[in-house]
Amino acid sequence: MANAVKKVQVLQPIQRQDNSEDTLNISKRRVCAYCRVSTDSDEQMESYNAQVSEYKKKITENPEWEFVDIYADAGISGTNVKHRLAFNRMIKDCENGMIDLVITKSISRFARNTVDCLKHVRELKNIGVEVFFEKENIYSFDSKMELVLTMLSSIAQEESRNISENTKWGLRKRFRDGVTICNTERFLGYDKDENGNLVINEEQAKIVKRIFREYLDGKGYAAIGRGLEADGIKTVAGKSKWWDSSIRGILENEKYYGELLLQKTVTVDYLTKKRVDNDNLEPMYRIDNNHEPIISKKMFDLVQQERKRRFEITRGRNEDRRKYSNKYGFSGKLFCEKCGKTLKRRHWNVGTKSEKIVWQCNSYINGKKNCSEKAVDDLTLKRAFIQLYNDMVVDKGSFFKVFLENINKIMSKESKVSEINKVTESMGLLEQDLSELVQLKLRKQIDDKYYNKEYER
Repeated sequence: MANAVKKVQVLQPIQRQDNSEDTLNISKRRVCAYCRVSTDSDEQMESYNAQVSEYKKKITENPEWEFVDIYADAGISGTNVKHRLAFNRMIKDCENGMIDLVITKSISRFARNTVDCLKHVRELKNIGVEVFFEKENIYSFDSKMELVLTMLSSIAQEESRNISENTKWGLRKRFRDGVTICNTERFLGYDKDENGNLVINEEQAKIVKRIFREYLDGKGYAAIGRGLEADGIKTVAGKSKWWDSSIRGILENEKYYGELLLQKTVTVDYLTKKRVDNDNLEPMYRIDNNHEPIISKKMFDLVQQERKRRFEITRGRNEDRRKYSNKYGFSGKLFCEKCGKTLKRRHWNVGTKSEKIVWQCNSYINGKKNCSEKAVDDLTLKRAFIQLYNDMVVDKGSFFKVFLENINKIMSKESKVSEINKVTESMGLLEQDLSELVQLKLRKQIDDKYYNKEYER
């Protein structure tokens, strides 16, 4: 036995054949196809429709395949799967065991992102779903697939990056040449003519003027929005609700005084398509006098100054941060005699017979040790203000005399008083002009367009 030669015999598996109807049905592979085009141009849509028809015919004519569905995304970029609804639905169906084989035209149609491509191919492979890339003639179950797929999908990703860079270059060249790129689909106040130039929409322009005027009159974003809603005025999107962000966007938009600022946002990642504000990331391009303005540059600048002032009050670097509000007459106008901080409106003893409204020093509210000033009753303040106002009306001359004397003491320069006198005189003339303008309006002796123009001036 010690010198016996070992023999190895290979036992081949016995091939069993079962021609029953159930077995034949089970052996059929459940097949779907995935199609995608990245733009919605006529040429691309023809290619898209051709892909859908071709794959449906190809799958249904194969006796070994069972047709499941055609999953198709039209006008969708392939750099990220997040917004590809049909693709995500296909992956879900694969996970639910409805598909055995996915056919697609090429790796670039499946995904231009290397990470996404490999991730989904591996996930499908783990649950027994194969992917066939027709152009490259690769099956995902092939042992050599991983290396080849990595190389080819990387090439597809690089191609996508080149397309992104070329697109950016083309846009920048158009900006330098002064070619305007402005979407008016949701741009209140303007339309486009047949040549693509911005033209004023007169009805919408009235809303824009109203928003700018009311902001300078002291209203905040919310108050302006409530007024528009109360008057039944719709947004540019046809919605009834005016959000604060919509009002703010209008007030800070330079296009309303005729200037066009291009490339205010930039794409920082060609794969995710993430866009951010252009904060010194790329050049900007400003085109002066690009189109007819709705408001004057002077009015726009005044609004920006007022926005800055309110910001400094609410969230700026001002040590005494107080909320800007015109809800109450004294809001933001009362200051503590002892510490100089603003007074805050508060309710005391709510729900009792002793309930009342008072104005209290913000420093005192934050801690009695910060300030010892007592609260002031709201009714007392109102009575004092009415008394002061009545005294001013009865004796304007004496009031303004004392007023100017106080200013003179504070500024301690005669030249300043002279300037104030000139300003006071100008204010009187403007007040008279405004009164006459209103009278003309009431007598219907002036049209709305000329009235609004003079009112803004």
